[in-house]
Parts: sequence; C-alpha cells; structure tokens
Amino acid sequence: MKEWTMNAVNGSSRILIGESLDNLAAYLPPGRNVIVTDSKVRRLYGRRFPDLETIEIGRGEAIKTLRTTESLYKRFIELRLDRESFITAIGGGIVCDVAGFAAASFMRGLDFGAVPTTLLSQADAGLGGKTGINFQGYKNLIGAFRQPRFVLFDPGLLQTLPKTEIICGLAEIVKHAAIRSAGLFDFLETNHERLLLLEPSPILRVVEESVGIKSAIVQADALESGERRLLNFGHTLGHAVEKTSGRPHGEAVGIGMVMAAEISRRRHRLTDPDFGRLVGLLRNLGLPTELPSRSGPIEKAVRADKKRAGDKLHFVLLREIGQAETVEMSFDELGEHIHDLCQRG
Repeated sequence: MKEWTMNAVNGSSRILIGESLDNLAAYLPPGRNVIVTDSKVRRLYGRRFPDLETIEIGRGEAIKTLRTTESLYKRFIELRLDRESFITAIGGGIVCDVAGFAAASFMRGLDFGAVPTTLLSQADAGLGGKTGINFQGYKNLIGAFRQPRFVLFDPGLLQTLPKTEIICGLAEIVKHAAIRSAGLFDFLETNHERLLLLEPSPILRVVEESVGIKSAIVQADALESGERRLLNFGHTLGHAVEKTSGRPHGEAVGIGMVMAAEISRRRHRLTDPDFGRLVGLLRNLGLPTELPSRSGPIEKAVRADKKRAGDKLHFVLLREIGQAETVEMSFDELGEHIHDLCQRG
C-alpha cells in the first residue's frame, strides 16, 4: 500500500492506494459512524463492511438530486447524528458525490470518508473534495467543496465492473495524462489492451499516477480558481453531450476531449500528430469519438455551465500531449466552434 496526505486550503485527505476494504474500520474515527452506499455495492461487498448503520440510496445519474439528498438528511435526523458523526461513502462517483454533499451540508458540515468502487471514481471523482448533485438536468450544479478525511483505493473492487464502466474510468485517466503527463499517456498507448482486461499491475499504476496528478493540482488550487480548471479538459463539452445524448459520463467526456482537442488544433495550439494520438488512444480504449450531429442542444447546455463568468467561460485547450492551458472564451466563439464541428462531423 502507498499512503500520503493531500493538504489543501479547505482540509486534508489521507490517500490510501492499494488498501483493502476489509481494513476500513481502522481508519474510522471514534464516535457515531454511518455508511452510505447503493444496493449493488452492498450486495457485492456488504459482508466486508464494518458492522455499522448502512444507508442505501438508488443507482444511476437520475438519483443524483435534491430529493435523494433530502432523504439522507431525514435518515441522519432519525439516527440522531450530530457534528461529531462521520459518514463513509462506499460506491461509485454518484454515491461519493451525493453522500459527500449531504455530509458537507448537514449541520453545516460533517466529516466524511470515501471508498470509491469504480475506476472512474478511483481515478477522478472520489478525490478532490468536490461534492455535488444535479439540478434540472445540469450536472453538479449544486455542490460544495469539502475534503474527505480519507480516500481508500482498493483495486480489487474493480474486478466486478462491467466493461462500459472500465472504459468510462479510463477516459478520466486519459484526461489526466493529456493535461499533465506525457509519460502516462505513452503508457496508456502501449498498455491499452492490458488495461481493458484490468490486469492488476498496469491498473494500479495508472490509478496511482492519475490520483497523484489530481492530488497535486488540488493541493495547488483546491477551490478551482486557477490551475484546477485544467481538470475540466473535455468536461465543458462532455457535460453538454452527456445531458443531450444520455451517454455515460466517461463516453461523453471522451467526445468532449475530441471536440476540445479539435478547437485546440484550430487555434494553432495542438499539432495534427498529437491530435491523432489522442483520438487514436480513445478509440483503442473503446471510447466513442464521433461528434454530435446537432449543435443547438449542445450550445444551449454549455450556456448553463456552472463555471461560466458572465458571457465567457474558462475553456481548457491542449498545447501538446501532457500540457494544457485555460483560456477565456466567449459563448459566441465557443458556439461557432460547436456549430462548425457538429456540421463537419
């Protein structure tokens, strides 16, 4: 197991990579502890949970709502939780986001920990202290920044994932490599077949490197006022694709990265060979790269992006594989790019 502490202005997280879910109890504080999970994770791994009160929430993006959060508040009240109580989320990104937001907002903030169980949540969503829920179809529109006390990464939990979820998790790892690590990108290109088979050694390596990249960025900019915006590469357009097409998050982010890379190329920041490498890697990992055919719904969804600043937003472009930058871009300019990309396909 590898362990380090991620220190940020809004708290510290103990990062435990390669630790087993069986040892979770050793990291829980004294006092009242409650687990939040979903029915599938509980069915698969509940026998390995500590003997604690466990709350189940639903599954799928449709339950990431105020109604689910309210149901957690009601259960917290029934259990007589107080400010010394501790919440542990065990599940994928949805469970970690909803449980983390409920903990961050109940009684002005309870401490919580996370045990991400999907590749997407281990590589990205379970780390960084961003909690949130969707509202009126817009992703993570309501949320809070609050660092989990610990994040426990057990790679053995990935073995029960369906292939679609493996592919979606790899999309986030590609994102981290594209913005920060040419070496990780090279490794993904060389080992994509082994990663799709969840071979333990390469999977542990890419999760560890991905977590290290995100951890370093979050420590430098926990509240997303500067460098952390780089983590949105592919997400501004990816969230719009997700909302309008119903694709899973990782697939939508893959398409969003292709669109963002094409805009980077048009603005003379990304070379043709590097653009080709990105598209080629996404395809080799089984991620879609075809662009939407209709621009109108994408443009509308983008204009509701929570990261907008007036009539502009901070958009992430690639300079080359392993290096990215954030630029201010007007919605009109981005809309023109979206329209052109969708027409050309």
